[in-house]
Amino acid sequence: MPKKNPIPDMLPIRFIRKHINQRIVRFVMYVLLLDLAFVFLFPFLYLFITSFKSPEDLMDSTVNWLISGVHIKNYMLSWEHLEYPSRFMSTVMVTLMCTLGHLVCCSFVGYGFARFKFRGKNALIVLLLLAIIVPPQTIITPIFIIFSRLGMTDTVLPLILPTWLGFGLKGGLFIFIFRQFYLSLPASLEEAACIDGCGSFSAFFKIMLPTSRSSLLVCLVLSTVWHWNDYFEPGLYLNSQHKFLLPMMLPRLYDLMKGSGTQLGGSAGSLDLVYTEGVAMAATVIVLLPIFLFYFFVQRKFIQGVERSGITGE
Repeated sequence: MPKKNPIPDMLPIRFIRKHINQRIVRFVMYVLLLDLAFVFLFPFLYLFITSFKSPEDLMDSTVNWLISGVHIKNYMLSWEHLEYPSRFMSTVMVTLMCTLGHLVCCSFVGYGFARFKFRGKNALIVLLLLAIIVPPQTIITPIFIIFSRLGMTDTVLPLILPTWLGFGLKGGLFIFIFRQFYLSLPASLEEAACIDGCGSFSAFFKIMLPTSRSSLLVCLVLSTVWHWNDYFEPGLYLNSQHKFLLPMMLPRLYDLMKGSGTQLGGSAGSLDLVYTEGVAMAATVIVLLPIFLFYFFVQRKFIQGVERSGITGE
């Protein structure tokens, strides 16, 4: 009788072995990804859980993740001492004006760097890269002196005006993003527009700017988040407390609670300090909540914009 070929009998074994190896590799990858995600999510989890802790839970060192109950008073006190409605509107106004200035001016300047040739262009590009690399803290002194001599201190003009001049917070980065995107577009688009009678300005606003939706979205998200969370420049220019923005109110939260005579309970001063931690966490949550909601609605288009914009060199 002829001998049977052993290869067909080994195929199921190889298939099962390959399937098991794939499962093991996938399991290890999931474990590593979960560990990495927990490292990034841990501060937010701690922030959220601590914001609902009662004074007794805050004083008890054994209470970490499982709290005895939801303490809403932390949010009520933080809403009151932050003066949230008025500070929220002020912060929204400043953020919108700064973001709009960055989108309009940085896209225009980036288009000029990408399409036009003029004397000193390379030197200006070097200065643009320096504006990205050099930290703003190193040049804030001469900028502050200029705005002080112009009488603009204790106003929001030093925050808004630079963005409408193509600079401001991370303005150099936004110009670079738009420049890289416009360099990737064919010049035939503008040539066709010029044949139809469009000038340089018309070609930019009617053809090039609508085409750069991905870069506009990337700069919109980054500028909004950075201006909303900015504490350094508003804390430098704004001196009157009634003009403070939301991030500036967080460090002053304990002083405001102490000065207003808020009854925190207990007779020891340490209890007041510990209780303020829960209120501070609740205040941080409601300050960050608008940014979380904003990013939640634009995250998919933002990721697509990062892939299509000049950040990836496409």
